[in-house]
Amino acid sequence: MIKNTYHVIGVMSGTSLDGIDLCYVAFELNNNWQFKILQSKTYNYTNSWKKRLASLIHLTDNELHKIDVEYTQYTSQFIKGFISEFGISVIDFVSSHGHTAIHKPESLLTIQIGNRPELSDLINQKVVCDFRVQDVAFGGQGAPLVPIGDELLFNNYDSCLNLGGFANISFKKNNQRVAFDVCPFNYVLNYLSNKIGLAFDDAGTIARSGTLNKELLNQLNTLAFYNQKHPKSLGAEWVQDYFFPIINGYNIPIKDVLKTCVIHFASQIHEALLLKDNKGKILLTGGGTFNSFFIETLRQLSSHDIVVPNKDIINYKEALIFAFLGVLKVRNEVNCLKSVTGALKDHASGKIYYPKIS
Repeated sequence: MIKNTYHVIGVMSGTSLDGIDLCYVAFELNNNWQFKILQSKTYNYTNSWKKRLASLIHLTDNELHKIDVEYTQYTSQFIKGFISEFGISVIDFVSSHGHTAIHKPESLLTIQIGNRPELSDLINQKVVCDFRVQDVAFGGQGAPLVPIGDELLFNNYDSCLNLGGFANISFKKNNQRVAFDVCPFNYVLNYLSNKIGLAFDDAGTIARSGTLNKELLNQLNTLAFYNQKHPKSLGAEWVQDYFFPIINGYNIPIKDVLKTCVIHFASQIHEALLLKDNKGKILLTGGGTFNSFFIETLRQLSSHDIVVPNKDIINYKEALIFAFLGVLKVRNEVNCLKSVTGALKDHASGKIYYPKIS
């Protein structure tokens, strides 16, 4: 039944492996869509699960199937715990991104684990999930998917920049929503921090203390991906095949590599912002927003008005928007834009599962 109010739990796991974000949101359609985040929490991954998720692209088909089943069960525990912890009783459905295992749209392949039909049985809730596969089948990148939320929920900003495992940008130009992955971000910064025994570089403090290596910076800036026209997207495979070999080829202190990468990312993001215009209000979200050294570096390059919102929006905007993708799917309304992904057409993507009646 089509209605104008929904209570949805959005579930998101990103490539930075921070954990599983859960966000309980109320949506209301009254001329325009409005939302309110009612509850939110991040459940951190155990070290064992972090290692397993970091190795997904190297698994065989049988190994991937096994971990898909186990990750679905693992995710269900967090969802049930979230519902119980906050005493949530009104739920239209759970809308889940899953966790990206393989993303090779050029080969018509994208796999997100944790999107199995049994998730619905395990949590005894209607589930909307697996949003990327249909778009790739339609010739699209299957990413980024968040821009439909930027279009309908955050259109008071000129651009939306998310700094997660990868940095992606979304803006409207020539009356069309444009969005694409700009560069890696926390996927690389956390990888480098791990090398010196840290989970991440808190506030970019270590990067700030480093010295820029201009030769490394120039080499990174010449990566072919940056000259490709959008739509385009990145996956862990690209980083491991192209980015890591470059930074691992320099025998310099990690703090210098971190600083050089931060400056490189700021430069690429600045160039992406200029595709829209050289001014405007930019919404920053994602874990990278807490990297104050990066923010300072970007502000030195850019004349844009860079807006850092409240922590709920910073941390849970993607989970919020995946909840919204589910709303659009159950209404059979467009949640994937061909102008963003390059698919043959705008479409309502995702799969809907219902718990079995016992």
